[in-house]
Amino acid sequence: MDEWFQTSLGRYLVEHEQAYFDQVVADIFGFNALQIDFTHSDFLRTSRMQTRFGATQSLPVNGEAKVQLLAAPGCLPLASQSIDLLLLPHVLEFSGHPHQILREVERVLMPEGQVIISGFNPFSLWGLPRFLSGRRQDYPWCGNFISLLRIKDWLALLGFEVVAGRMCCYVPPLRSEQWLRRCRFMEPAGDRWWALAGGVYFLQARKRVAGMHLIMPKWNKSSAAKKALAPVPQKMINKVNGEQ
Repeated sequence: MDEWFQTSLGRYLVEHEQAYFDQVVADIFGFNALQIDFTHSDFLRTSRMQTRFGATQSLPVNGEAKVQLLAAPGCLPLASQSIDLLLLPHVLEFSGHPHQILREVERVLMPEGQVIISGFNPFSLWGLPRFLSGRRQDYPWCGNFISLLRIKDWLALLGFEVVAGRMCCYVPPLRSEQWLRRCRFMEPAGDRWWALAGGVYFLQARKRVAGMHLIMPKWNKSSAAKKALAPVPQKMINKVNGEQ
């Protein structure tokens, strides 16, 4: 995996994913943010949250990752309802137990906390190399690409509400940097003409809690005006009238 991210295609992927996360996480507020795996890139660098940290199962060979926690994604040593924002960049498709990871995400997220998932779209040009005998054993084509609809179904079963989504990497997964530059025109064209055919999808979901509702103050001007008037005792009114 680390070697693949040094290739032209790997750098192209990181460039577009970094741009997406930089834009989105800056507008999500809270106290604690966690990024699981993909730790060679800091996708939380624009977050305004006080505590930001990364978790992974094993440190990369080059040792450049910024990791504060060594843990399995399906069994996080974190208290329940302690995280406001959690990133899952390409975690589910390279795990044998993606359902357990999502259940663990639901456990550690605060009510109204958010999770952002990125994954390879199997119904795209990036999904085709998985069927080629010469590339199906290489990263990332060795992963179990999960469709966007299936991820949405899993999130719905856990009580999440999808609030945003996007796709990127519409170019073919070419190894040549020169050809990747030539095909960059496909990015804006893909967003407009074939929005569901991007090689990578992003899904942003919020944790909903049944029966939870915000308590808002009652802004009733008429009742407030009545409460502001102090009642005058009847004896004092009679006294004033008698004097007149």
